[in-house]
Amino acid sequence: MPTQLGKRGLLIFLLGTVAVILACGVALTPPTPPTAFDPTKAALELQGTAMALQLTQAALNGQQQAPPANAPAPAPTEMAAPAPAVVLPSPTEDVEARIRSAKILVYENTDERGIGMWIQDALDGMGLKYTQTGSYSGHFMEYLDSGVKYDLVIVGAEDKDKISGEFWDVISTRLTRDKAALIAEVWYLDREANGPINKILGPCGVRFRVDWPLAESIYWWEPTHPVFNEPNVVLPLLHYNRFWANQTGDKLMLGGGGDALMLAGLSSRPSSGEGVLASCFEGRVIIQTFSDHDYSQADIVPLWQNYIHYTLKNHFAVTP
Repeated sequence: MPTQLGKRGLLIFLLGTVAVILACGVALTPPTPPTAFDPTKAALELQGTAMALQLTQAALNGQQQAPPANAPAPAPTEMAAPAPAVVLPSPTEDVEARIRSAKILVYENTDERGIGMWIQDALDGMGLKYTQTGSYSGHFMEYLDSGVKYDLVIVGAEDKDKISGEFWDVISTRLTRDKAALIAEVWYLDREANGPINKILGPCGVRFRVDWPLAESIYWWEPTHPVFNEPNVVLPLLHYNRFWANQTGDKLMLGGGGDALMLAGLSSRPSSGEGVLASCFEGRVIIQTFSDHDYSQADIVPLWQNYIHYTLKNHFAVTP
């Protein structure tokens, strides 16, 4: 039987043997090679880390900004209603509105003869308001010389009574002072051309040339002009019916100065000294030297409506 010392030596021997075997096993196991560096994996890990930091910071911010649990709810913010869009009238609409409310003074002396008030018919057809004195020239002067500011003055002196002398002085003043519009139907310039009416004819740029006894065809020399096309298209007055047996009108020619445009005449093409219809004063003035009733009412009334529209439009263009 082995001794106590022998047992201890045997135990030490066995432990040493096991230790040597384990050491050898470790030494014989090949070391794990280091993992190769993967840049893509590293970038993804870095991106994930950054995102995690951002989410954490957002959560902290939300906690800082969150109101206390017992805080009252904020009052709803009242939103101001948007102001309604303002639609401004176009210049054309504005002028048309002013034409409809224009102040118009009319002298038309065919009332006593009973042959029709064609100028009045034109105004009524346009729905315009006006002051009509008929053939009462005294009343016409009272209105002319009043303090009323008229936008348009109409002298329809077709019958053999006439507006002359001081009337033209007052009308001339209104043209220059008030920038008023004027439409004058005058057949008697052979008797008036050197009088006060020349205060209008001269600045207009037209002159009386010769008397014209009987109606003839009238041709448009400026066929595209608004006077013949707005608001009505009116054809040349080629057909006539001689109502007046004499003194039907006068022939005009262009004079020095002024801005006159000869619109129509007795020749088929523009010809000096054959004019019977002119516009001047920046389109605020129409001078007609033929007699309405020598032509068709169906043509004359629309033509007068064009006169009225054209002169008022130009009047309001220079009048605030």
